[in-house]
Amino acid sequence: MSELIEGLPDAISIRCIARVPFYLHPKLELVSRSWRAAIHSPELFRARLEVGSAENLLCVCAFDPENLWQFYDPLRDLWITLPVLPSKIRHLAHFGVVSTAGKLFVLGGGSDAVDPLTGDQDGSFATNEVWSYDPVIRQWAPRTSMLVPRAMFACCVLKGKIIVAGGFTTCRKSISQAEMYDPEKDVWIPIPDLHRTHNSACSAIVLGEKMHVMHKGLSTVQVLDNVAAGWTVEDYNWLQGPMAVVHGALYVMSHGLICKLEEKVRKVVVSASEFRRRIGYAMTGLGDDIYIIGGVIGPDRWNWDIKPMSDVDVLAVGGERPTWRQAAPMSRCRGTILGCTQLRI
Repeated sequence: MSELIEGLPDAISIRCIARVPFYLHPKLELVSRSWRAAIHSPELFRARLEVGSAENLLCVCAFDPENLWQFYDPLRDLWITLPVLPSKIRHLAHFGVVSTAGKLFVLGGGSDAVDPLTGDQDGSFATNEVWSYDPVIRQWAPRTSMLVPRAMFACCVLKGKIIVAGGFTTCRKSISQAEMYDPEKDVWIPIPDLHRTHNSACSAIVLGEKMHVMHKGLSTVQVLDNVAAGWTVEDYNWLQGPMAVVHGALYVMSHGLICKLEEKVRKVVVSASEFRRRIGYAMTGLGDDIYIIGGVIGPDRWNWDIKPMSDVDVLAVGGERPTWRQAAPMSRCRGTILGCTQLRI
């Protein structure tokens, strides 16, 4: 790498470049070959963390168009489109998505495409494939496959490692197996199975540095604190519905209300009755806000049309009174949200 900024050591120059917002990086590449090399170097990612200029972005994939992801920059209210995920599976869905070590990971899942003649799903119902997206070099790469193919499963990052558990395997049978991935070593290892399986999709959240696995329709939650100790079963009797974590507090959308759950106490935060007809949206926390992204307006007895949406509604819960605002709609994606997570870069 040649001298980046005349008169400055490269170690200082890379820290200057690290302060430039992520969305401008494609323009920085045009300065020179040495700047292009710097923008795509691992040193830049480390420098952004060191100088405190790392940014938190939302990562979103929707039903349309297939296998396309977008980043949302909340500070600048803009969307950035990624290269298409190069999976051979058409309309990959029911996958797990997380981010760690500055990379986005898409795990498992299967085809959501349907043959128009037979009505059968096109391709496999569940796979073990794993993809990572590196925003520094702006490329997707295959990673070591999971030990078990799965779809509709729980997936979280716990202490820097990716944990997957439960879900359905290729024969559409519910499974209890769990496994852990080390992103630095690119290795999967089995961990203790879930105590229970259930014939429904499961999901997970991290609260208090513990992974909580929930099955739709069950009041019990399976909790993982220490991998060696395995899972415990707790009856939290949480409300059913989309969930988001903001500053360690759990919020859930249920029956047209957003509630805050604290030590088995439910506190109504705000009415959200306008979302009753909206299905398939993502709900996630970022900073002081809850984001409600995409989805579809379903049919009713007056209107049988289904309207895919790209809207983004934001609820600020960090102040004295919760307030709604609208963010920029997704620029490319629309409809049912298939995956949503945060990325720190």
